[in-house]
Amino acid sequence: MDDNLREIVLGVLAAGVTTSLGWFGRTYLWRRRLHRTQRFFGLPSHSECLLVVGRKASAGEGAVSRDDVFALLELSALIKDCGAHAQVLSHDTVRQGFGERTEFCIGGPASNRRAAAHLHSLLPGVQVNTDAEPGPDQASFTIGGERHRMEKGSVEHVLLARLTAGEGAHPVFLACGQRAVANQAAARYLARHHARLARKYGVNGTFCLLLRVVNSQAYGPDVVELVADVTQAATSPPASPPASGGGRRRARS
Repeated sequence: MDDNLREIVLGVLAAGVTTSLGWFGRTYLWRRRLHRTQRFFGLPSHSECLLVVGRKASAGEGAVSRDDVFALLELSALIKDCGAHAQVLSHDTVRQGFGERTEFCIGGPASNRRAAAHLHSLLPGVQVNTDAEPGPDQASFTIGGERHRMEKGSVEHVLLARLTAGEGAHPVFLACGQRAVANQAAARYLARHHARLARKYGVNGTFCLLLRVVNSQAYGPDVVELVADVTQAATSPPASPPASGGGRRRARS
């Protein structure tokens, strides 16, 4: 074998080894990211989860808002990437606790009975105004004594939370918005930033974020700002008002 042929053979072998190492490296990193994503969502391959959606306000029974449907599509893509399967249920048909299966719950307490139960049980520090009458405080959030009002089409807020409870290890993801467009914005935010959220809070962490949707009448659900991490205030029971003195003081003689 002359020197030129030897160099060609060695070059081919080196290229093959480099290509193989690169392929194995990319496959390893891809599998590592996938396993981390699956752990964060509690969705191992071939597992099942729930997509719970509320009804559309001022519509017939069983009607779902178009923006909530878009939110379901955003989440369905995440679930498919994890190799899991989803069951879509109406808020008033779910009859089970939490922790057994991963759950994605879309909507606020006025339109989603399941979301109202999660707020009461898992986020006791959040109060949502569910009055149907129009007013400045309609659909407002009160968290830790601070009120966050809605300006329809201009400023809408949404809570995005990952919560764990019950005997199982599967989380509940809650997208509780002041309007349906805010629900979709929260689902899109979760789809885009779940890797960063997993790094910050851990794959088994609990968090509750307050997001602001800016100028939805022009930008839809695309422009979203993080207002604050309200986990501590949202998961803590509200402070009880001071008790009034009910007994009479004994007069001094």
